[in-house]
Amino acid sequence: MRAGGGRPHPDPAPPPPPDPEHPALGFGLTLEPSVVAELLLQAGPGDAPRAGGSALPGIAVSDAPDALLDAVVRLLRLLDEPRDRTVLAPLVKREILWRLITGEQGGIVRQLGLADSSLSHVARSVRWIREHYAQPFKVEDVAQLAGMSVSAFYRNFQAVTAMSPIQFQKQIRLQEARLLLATHPNDVTAVGHRVGYDSASQFSREYRRQFGAPPSQDAARLRHTTHTTAGALP
Repeated sequence: MRAGGGRPHPDPAPPPPPDPEHPALGFGLTLEPSVVAELLLQAGPGDAPRAGGSALPGIAVSDAPDALLDAVVRLLRLLDEPRDRTVLAPLVKREILWRLITGEQGGIVRQLGLADSSLSHVARSVRWIREHYAQPFKVEDVAQLAGMSVSAFYRNFQAVTAMSPIQFQKQIRLQEARLLLATHPNDVTAVGHRVGYDSASQFSREYRRQFGAPPSQDAARLRHTTHTTAGALP
């Protein structure tokens, strides 16, 4: 019950527990820069406003409008229509992308299709760091890869990822280490070396700071959780 003047009103009912017969459904769509660029070129003047010159964040969250949800639902329904899927799915994907381009987060999506955008430049460096996360690097070299001065690279990289390049590399290393420890829980030192740490103590210290427990304890906790969940499944 809520406190306050007037008649009390009951609190909203809690959400129903998960139902194995109706599991949650996730949806993801890869945004291809070439397709974004193609749609921007097809759009009439003023239909897709140009993004501003400053870097926009690479991750954003907002409510999906009804038109976007409708297109997503139609795309998912095509999973059960193999005859129609080949022809209609690409069309619906383009509609979804257009809804994103013209929606609340359109500035971020539009930058993917702009060859000179800050996001596309930073994306090259992000991709390189992901592919070479275990290797040490100089920020100057990655800035050159992105085609930016060091100061502009720092500014745009942090605007897009909310991290410095070194912090971003550390996040990738630790996430990869956690995945490896799930299958190699007794090989902490080797896992640390594999993801780029020369010092076992530094690896353990940064891992604990990130995940709240040393690598060996966190790996044991993950395995226990996985086994408990698997044992609970019918």
